[in-house]
Amino acid sequence: MSTKADTKDRFVIIMAGGRGERFWPLSREKTPKQLLALLGKKSFLQEAVDRGLPIVPAKNIFVITNEAQLPEVRKQLPKIPKGNLIAEPMGRDTCAAVTLGAALVGARSTTGVMAVLPADHVMPDAKKFQQILSDAFDVASRGQAIVTIGIKPAEPATGYGYIRVGNELPAPGGAKKYKTTFFKAEQFVEKPNFEKALEYVDSGQYRWNAGMFVWSFVTITNGLEKHQPEMFAACQRWFKVANNPAKLAKVLAKEYPEIKKISIDYALMEHAQNVIVAEGALEWDDLGAWPALARHLKADAEGNCAVADFIHVDGARNIIYDARTKNKTPIAVVGLRDSILALTDDAVLLAHKSQAQKIKELVKKLGEDAKLKKLV
Repeated sequence: MSTKADTKDRFVIIMAGGRGERFWPLSREKTPKQLLALLGKKSFLQEAVDRGLPIVPAKNIFVITNEAQLPEVRKQLPKIPKGNLIAEPMGRDTCAAVTLGAALVGARSTTGVMAVLPADHVMPDAKKFQQILSDAFDVASRGQAIVTIGIKPAEPATGYGYIRVGNELPAPGGAKKYKTTFFKAEQFVEKPNFEKALEYVDSGQYRWNAGMFVWSFVTITNGLEKHQPEMFAACQRWFKVANNPAKLAKVLAKEYPEIKKISIDYALMEHAQNVIVAEGALEWDDLGAWPALARHLKADAEGNCAVADFIHVDGARNIIYDARTKNKTPIAVVGLRDSILALTDDAVLLAHKSQAQKIKELVKKLGEDAKLKKLV
């Protein structure tokens, strides 16, 4: 793992601007999934920060969120300096957030190396992840490489993009052999259908694209200059005011509405020739929707996963989650199967697991109803 001496130039940027749709009614606009503690005492964002802390000091961790979530982010992360918690004026996809992160890091250290990590992933083995991240930092600091952590697929999932990997790479000259295996990235591919995903997994040549990147300030700005010149120009402007939170907020408020809305995958990763994949041989989940929670909760003999005072007759494969803080009552079901039942103090959701993706539509509908929009 890294020593104190080599951490001053290492930074972690955590992307925490996601909206609270898929885990409604627990997740809301002000408290989306990353701010919830669905699987323990800490929220996913707090877990993400905890995973980064052995690798970089608290003053080198930035969290990019939005205006609605900033107060809760501040409350949850008292150890992170206030000036490191940045609210985007509006969502502009991941390329804008990465560009902003690069400006923040560059203003502190033009020789800095940064990891860009999502706020809402589940990784039970923090130590294993920290080893991979530490090795990726080392590789990224030695040259012009963009390092992405590719997760070894556990199943033919259709909800993730994939990366085709090429040959295993030797350790760079002068470096000790890493504990992590690195490959050349050959191709980024979109979310596949099931047959294609099966083919990918069977070939052993593909990894899940988990949206985790490590690169130096010089490498990311060179990449933006080559492939996204407008973003590069924005990065230069933000860099000048990045150490002054009030000035930065003013500039972002003025410029963000005009910034191109594009993901970092489309904007840069699919064009870049210098991408290296770090082997993520670890348990990982991005909990896309309610049904994914069942992978992390203990099930009864009939496959029901309950975080509740729950009793049933002929219930099977349900997810029951009681997040009420007052007037908690037992939940009794009869003959309910393959369903999600989630309760909060002000709302109840009952949905079939196969329809979980439509919860986003439901949240949109709630937002259009004058009486119900307070539930969004």
